[in-house]
Amino acid sequence: MSSPPIEAPGAKSKSTSPSATARSRHSTASPPRASPTTGPTAEQQGQAQIVAYQAATTIEAASEDETDAGYETDGDSRVSVSLSSSVRDYAFEHGRRYHSYRAGQYQFPNDESEQEREDMKHAMVVNLCGGKLHYAPVDNPHRVLDIGTGTGVWAIDMGDEYPSAEILGIDLSPIQPDWVPPNVKFMVDDAESPWLAKPNSYDFIHARHMVSSIKDWPKLLSEAYTATKPGGWVELQELRFQIQCDDNTMKDDYGVRKFLELVRDALAIFGVDVFTMTKNAQRLRDAGFVNIEEKIFKIPVGTWPKNRTMQTIGLYMRSVIYDGLQGISMGPLTRAMKWTPEEVEVFLVSVRKELLDSSTHSYLPFHIVYGQKPLDT
Repeated sequence: MSSPPIEAPGAKSKSTSPSATARSRHSTASPPRASPTTGPTAEQQGQAQIVAYQAATTIEAASEDETDAGYETDGDSRVSVSLSSSVRDYAFEHGRRYHSYRAGQYQFPNDESEQEREDMKHAMVVNLCGGKLHYAPVDNPHRVLDIGTGTGVWAIDMGDEYPSAEILGIDLSPIQPDWVPPNVKFMVDDAESPWLAKPNSYDFIHARHMVSSIKDWPKLLSEAYTATKPGGWVELQELRFQIQCDDNTMKDDYGVRKFLELVRDALAIFGVDVFTMTKNAQRLRDAGFVNIEEKIFKIPVGTWPKNRTMQTIGLYMRSVIYDGLQGISMGPLTRAMKWTPEEVEVFLVSVRKELLDSSTHSYLPFHIVYGQKPLDT
């Protein structure tokens, strides 16, 4: 099967600081969906703009004076999240907090800084998808499983979207908020261990940003196939850590590319393939799923696009990378590459500088693939 064309999507969005909108999820007792995830216009209008923008093969760059117009830096962007759980014996390394459950399996931290970054990623993706929480044609699901739920923001939004559904989010750490919709529950579990779910249990299984966590994707999808009801769906959403450029503005020695390549090589030592999402459509077929669809979007890095919606998405992406530089690299580079923490910090200085340069029109591909379990199983 030939690779699907890369789409350049867009969706109506408020020009809001990512850190401000991401933390709004924790500001009320029952967390509403953050403003960027809903969009300010009707769904039909937003979807119409997406269709029009997806027809383009490249993202148009803005002039120099347009790239950061209307965006302000939020210097105090960190929040503390109140957690209530018995599983809190976390590991600390180089000033960051890591999972204690199955320690060492996941190379990135789980502290408050990382939680806010995860919420920004959620807002970015839902903006990218025009307000959609999923592309699989799921109608009135009864039971939904969110693998690697993280802060639980996707599961919470799904609970609001489908109030009659039972939503379960699983993760290695209990970092989800206390106040959630009554139909949403969370559990500490490892998706790569044998599943406890009974066969044919779920109408929809969702996994996002799991590329750095899962080592045995065929096994995971085999478990997902067994747990999915006949006619149910599985959807995988993954960012490909391979920076690209369509207009030759990215130099060969671009620091962000070097950063991603180093992290890629370090994670490979731990058995993680960061390009594995390119194989997920075939893996779904091999597991037995049918009606498989794949979409590949472009996520700009920075505010260089001319389109305001793409600028907002690019601002999210730049913030996600910028705020995560230390957390993404410190574990892999010190553990696998044997760098010292000081060497990591020195290297990141130039990467931060280049991230803020809007003259480089770079982007990262984002893969969404979904498939259905046959009705006659």
